[in-house]
Amino acid sequence: MGTDVRVCFVGDSFVAGVGDPDHLGWVGRVAADTHGQGQPLTAYNLGVRRETTADVLGRLRVECTARLPAGVQAGVVLSVGVNDTTLLGGRPRIASPYSAANLDMMLRQTRDARWPSLVIGPPPVDDEYQNDRIAELEGLFGTLCRRRGVPYLGVLAELRRHDVWRREVRAGDGSHPGREGYQVLADLVRPAFSGWLAALSGPWWTTSR
Repeated sequence: MGTDVRVCFVGDSFVAGVGDPDHLGWVGRVAADTHGQGQPLTAYNLGVRRETTADVLGRLRVECTARLPAGVQAGVVLSVGVNDTTLLGGRPRIASPYSAANLDMMLRQTRDARWPSLVIGPPPVDDEYQNDRIAELEGLFGTLCRRRGVPYLGVLAELRRHDVWRREVRAGDGSHPGREGYQVLADLVRPAFSGWLAALSGPWWTTSR
């Protein structure tokens, strides 16, 4: 693996690490662990609070292009969806099929730019009705990623039953955990991220057309 390895982490407030007093979230923890294991990495946190899949789709290409120039080993980690399931006027902000279509467009963009992609599924909140909507969306995301040949890690089921995550989300704003909750999420993501990062130099696009 070359020395100039760059990864854009693109998504919502969970990517940004909202609620973490250390301002690391899961992204900062995973990136720090990766560097500590001898894999130099430039990590760009492009998480924006309250954004839906439509919002992220609208900025993905421009923001990543500025940070992932030709000649570097580049990849994109996507994590979106929770805000799509938030009710607005009694309905989800974005219906699940449209959310999946937006993710599909993101994956088309990363494929066309030859940026290997990894998708991390949406985590649960302190509202079981919304978690059921998130579960429906996670199923669509997983199916889409399998069809596209893009690695996907679902975290909903594990976090939904994890005492630390549930306690911290409940003690916080009802959506975001604190430091220990983000550590739990980072621990879940780390194996998938490490394997994906090690394979960045492979001909990934041949399996995702």
